[in-house]
Amino acid sequence: MSAVNQQQNSDLVWDLEKIHQHRRAMDFVKQFENRFCVFSGSVRQLYTNYSIFFPEEANRQMVILPDPYAFHDTFSHLNPDAVQSTGLHVIPGNLIGKTGLYLVISHKDKNVRSVPIPFQEGIRQILRRSNTEDPFLPVLMKGDLREFNDQMPCLHLNRLRLKELTSLSGLERESIRTIITDKLMKLYQESSALNLA
Repeated sequence: MSAVNQQQNSDLVWDLEKIHQHRRAMDFVKQFENRFCVFSGSVRQLYTNYSIFFPEEANRQMVILPDPYAFHDTFSHLNPDAVQSTGLHVIPGNLIGKTGLYLVISHKDKNVRSVPIPFQEGIRQILRRSNTEDPFLPVLMKGDLREFNDQMPCLHLNRLRLKELTSLSGLERESIRTIITDKLMKLYQESSALNLA
């Protein structure tokens, strides 16, 4: 069944060809398995419960496999326009001579310097907005595992806008907010143990 799903949903097969530090990228992204939800625009679904695989026969690919026994953990009929790129990246601290994880915003204007903030502090700021009218709900999409300066893996975060999910009921929107916020809270609590690219 999963092979059929994979063929139907190429958004769940991420090509890692452009990543030079392949092993490091694999170790880095595995830290976030099931900690961020994954959005697929082509089938308009949000996966909240999944596993990450690196099939040996598929050279340099990463496959996201939603849990086939947890249908309630997949949300369908999401408007792809509800997901926005943020320019916010999770980077390993050793990229900037520090330990731990950091959040950094990459600006289109190269003259604007972004100040990296410790990951735990960044997640705390995101959580502060979780009960507002327009919460910041980070999700991953195909292509979000990248390399910074051709050397270190990083993760780009997209943002799911609840207000744009007009085809969902209020209850479904609230469930999505709760699941993502609960994952963020757990990630916040465990973030000091993460690092490690």
